[in-house]
Amino acid sequence: MQDTKIRTAVVGAGKMGAIHAKVYDQLSQSRLVAIVDIDIKKAKELAKKYKCDAFADCKELLGRVDAVTISAPTVYHFELAKIFLENKIAVMIEKPLAAGVEQARQIVDLAQKNNVVVAVGHSERCNPVIQAIKRLNIEPKFIEAHRISPYPFRSTDIGVVLDVMIHDIDIILSLASSKVKKVEAVGIGVIADDKEDICNARITFENGCIANVTASRLALKTERKVRVFSRQAYLSLDYFKKTGTVIKTAPNIDVVKKIKELQTGGKLALLTTNWTDLLHIEQLQIDDKEPLRLEQEAFLKAVADKSQKPEVTAEDGLAAMECAEMILASMKEHKWD
Repeated sequence: MQDTKIRTAVVGAGKMGAIHAKVYDQLSQSRLVAIVDIDIKKAKELAKKYKCDAFADCKELLGRVDAVTISAPTVYHFELAKIFLENKIAVMIEKPLAAGVEQARQIVDLAQKNNVVVAVGHSERCNPVIQAIKRLNIEPKFIEAHRISPYPFRSTDIGVVLDVMIHDIDIILSLASSKVKKVEAVGIGVIADDKEDICNARITFENGCIANVTASRLALKTERKVRVFSRQAYLSLDYFKKTGTVIKTAPNIDVVKKIKELQTGGKLALLTTNWTDLLHIEQLQIDDKEPLRLEQEAFLKAVADKSQKPEVTAEDGLAAMECAEMILASMKEHKWD
């Protein structure tokens, strides 16, 4: 019987690489065939766990695989992706897409030229909270996002914008559904002067939507929250806890008209009215499926059927990179000293 499973591999045997390998090993449509890392000892340790091959050179994968996840440090994303794309092998690249916008554009061009699927590992787009937003058809007017945590002791080759804020940039771009008009940002490096550890940015879109986003990897706690204001509803979402609340006007109630009636009725009418009675408050029903699993399933579906798209495309990853670059440029213009 012919093996119809997609032959997969992971490049990078670090923490994220190990997570990707675990999911590939569990997915019914995947057959994990190899782990690659320049540290062959690490590659062999992970490969032994999943009973697959281990290599130190990713070129060893050519002819052996159909799809690869690149989970190596960001500075190597482009050169690794180039090898696979030129050999028509689909790639999922951990966020950010590349170390810079020019490299990200080249990846997009290579994918289009060779008709190869490229997915970007913005796993927060697959967070059940964001999946729940999709069905609500929200048109945001203001978005506020906070993503802070203690120092992670990883991704030291990039600053907090490309390491952490990039998740919210991708989500905000998908929610706003408009081109970026203007960016204002301020940030500072504390651990190292050449890499920012804290950043706040205000993004104005052509459709009038405004986003205020804060990222820090020097906090004392972990917080990943977003609030969305729109004409249809107000949403308060917690990615970390996978919880969310939607507040709308209660069905069949014209809130503005009701408040005017209460004002006409005098102070007592206002004092005896419960504001929450005028609202429809709903706890989001959230499917607690692992975001990275959703991400990889969508990627492999697109590999098997080109009419399908991965959750986050190379073009999406490029758009996030372009916005991130605008934030970094604005940050440099607004130095603190």
